This record gives sequence, structure tokens and C-alpha cells, in this order.
Amino acid sequence: MLSAKLAQGAVPKLERPGPLRERVYEALLELITTRALQPGQHLVESELAGHLGVSRQPVREALQRLNTEGWVDLRPAQGAFVHEPTEEEADQLLSVRTLLEAEAARLAAATSGSAGIRELEALCAVGEQAVADDDVDLAVATNAAFHAKVMELAGNVVLAELAGQVDRRVRWYYTPVARQRGKQSWIEHRDLIDAISARDEARATEVMRAHTEHTRTTYHQRERG
Repeated sequence: MLSAKLAQGAVPKLERPGPLRERVYEALLELITTRALQPGQHLVESELAGHLGVSRQPVREALQRLNTEGWVDLRPAQGAFVHEPTEEEADQLLSVRTLLEAEAARLAAATSGSAGIRELEALCAVGEQAVADDDVDLAVATNAAFHAKVMELAGNVVLAELAGQVDRRVRWYYTPVARQRGKQSWIEHRDLIDAISARDEARATEVMRAHTEHTRTTYHQRERG
């Protein structure tokens, strides 16, 4: 039952202004990517509607859209379930992420100024503290913000758009290994900041590629970790 999986009050009621179906979609996608709704979990329309404070219709529409995008599986005579990604799906996505982020790191090293470096350092400090506090949710969110900042500093709009298309799935795959990656992930982030600050494009590319590959490897080893 959904009510047994989500704490009372954990899902805020949606604000009415604006396109309701879009708000329901975003709310459900956030619950999936943060793994508040776990892979394989049965999604009951009436329960979701009750938690979100809406009717079943926008929930049904959101689930259909999430099914089209691969976040939800609609099974005949059974209903909707959060998609369970295969190892191959994760590997392909994380491999593409490595290519995009390595190029972003190179461009960031070529163009970033002191203000951008300071922003990366500030995010790194937040991430390190989150790890020290064992705050996985904050660590995951800050990790995403750090990588988004590197992408922003790269200054390539097309690259940023492509990265945006895979960003939420990266977060989905990163969440279950965030604690395992822990402090080491932020040590690698510090190394990346040093390379960008030194305007060393080759080093920044190398560090980011190794960093993202470590996450990919850790994801595949998570069951044994």
C-alpha cells in the first residue's frame, strides 16, 4: 500500500493554479527519482490522488505520460508499477552521461572565471557536510547541483539541453549508491575544481571521466556493496 510507504504529510498538496496534470506529473516524477516511490512499487491511482489532493483523472494522465517516458510500467489487468531499470539501461545512460560531463568539464576549464569557481567550492562544502551528517537526500541534491553548475559554466546550450534530458535518470541511479560513494565522490569534485581553476582542460576532462565512471562502476556493484 502506498500509504505504508510514504510518511503522513510527506507529499504536499498541490497548488491549484496552473496546469494540474503537469503538476501531478512533476510531483510523481520527483517521488520516483528520489526513490520515495521504489522501483517495482505498485502505484494505485486512488491512493496517489488522495496523497496529492486531486482527482484520479490527472493522476491517470500523469501515469500514462510516465509510462511513455519509461518511468512507469502499465501492466494489463495489474495496473501501474514504478519501472525497474535493467543493468543494461543503467549502463547505457551512465555511459552517455560520462561523455557529456567530460566535455562539459573541458569547456568549464576553458571558460570559467573566479565567480564560477567559488560557486563550485560552495556546493562542494555543502556536499561534504551532507556526507558528514549522513544526509543522503541533501548529498544527492547537492551532487546534482554541482554537476549542473559545471554544465552551466561550460556555456554550451546544446550540451546543457542534452544533459538535461538525462539529468533525472542520473539522479535516479545515483541515489542508491550515494552513501557508498560518500566522501570519495566529493574528493573527486575537489580535484575537478582544482583542474578547472588551473584552466587545465585535459586534466578536467580526465578527472570528470574517471569520476563519472566510478559512479557507473559503483552502481553495478551496489548489490555486493
